[in-house]
Amino acid sequence: MANTFHLQVVSVDGLEFDDSVISVSCRCADGDRAIMAGHTNLVTAVGMGLAKIVLADGTEKTAACIGGMLSVMNGECRLIVTTWEWSDEINLDRAQNAKKRAEERLAEADISEKEYRIAMAKLNRALVRINAIGYK
Repeated sequence: MANTFHLQVVSVDGLEFDDSVISVSCRCADGDRAIMAGHTNLVTAVGMGLAKIVLADGTEKTAACIGGMLSVMNGECRLIVTTWEWSDEINLDRAQNAKKRAEERLAEADISEKEYRIAMAKLNRALVRINAIGYK
């Protein structure tokens, strides 16, 4: 059996996950990171992307993970995130509609810099959700 460690995922909606895992990977401020048992202590910002958890039995779960902090301290790993959506709970129609609205907003000629940044963030969130569904 592979070495495992304790992972806790907490979002603004509450406790999302609390169990032993083989690994967790997610997008961080400095790129994608994978955490496994024995990882050195670390605290870093979480970006916007796909998160993958390999459970103790080897099965894999995926989620859309958007913003927050990743902490590894003395063998305990915590993901404290703004948004965590399990891939099997994401509504594809809603994500595709959000993508379409963001693309339409970006195509407007009179868009300000601030509105452009907001629309790009919305587009990226929609793409993360759509990508997460593809990894169910």
